[in-house]
Amino acid sequence: MSHLNEKTSTPLNIAVLTVSDTRTEENDTSGHALVEGLTESGHNLADKAIVIDDIYKIRAIVSKWIASDDVQAILITGGTGFTQRDSTPEALTPLFDKEVAGFGELFRSISYQQIGTSTIQSRAIAGMANQVIIFAMPGSTNACKTAWNGILKEQLNSMHGPCNFVPHVKKSSASTCHTRSA
Repeated sequence: MSHLNEKTSTPLNIAVLTVSDTRTEENDTSGHALVEGLTESGHNLADKAIVIDDIYKIRAIVSKWIASDDVQAILITGGTGFTQRDSTPEALTPLFDKEVAGFGELFRSISYQQIGTSTIQSRAIAGMANQVIIFAMPGSTNACKTAWNGILKEQLNSMHGPCNFVPHVKKSSASTCHTRSA
């Protein structure tokens, strides 16, 4: 259920990372879906990259973005499954100041409606690091669209209430989270 209040939307600077051993800029449909979603919602694409599924290469790019004054949110697609090469959660977890446990739970709940019990193999995670919100989701284009339309579009929208992540990211002018009774 969407709850919008009267505030003006605050555009965020969002970086997109595709974790894949096979994707290129030409065939990165998942990364492109996230870029399309964020730009259509009025946000700015701060940067976009593709990296092989290697813990230290993932951490290097994400750490650079976390340290940047120009990035407020990071969307990561890929590397969240159970194959031997899938290492996105292991790469990100040590970087988090706080984990956003509800993201993975909610993603799997929404995804269950689309793919049934196969959603149990998703290790979608999220967290905050240096006032940057980071969301990692599966590498399929449909999973990215599910995450964007079902969760991220509202949670990165300063007009969504009673709460969203905009007040918690660096350089945000949005007000604090309002209680449900307000």
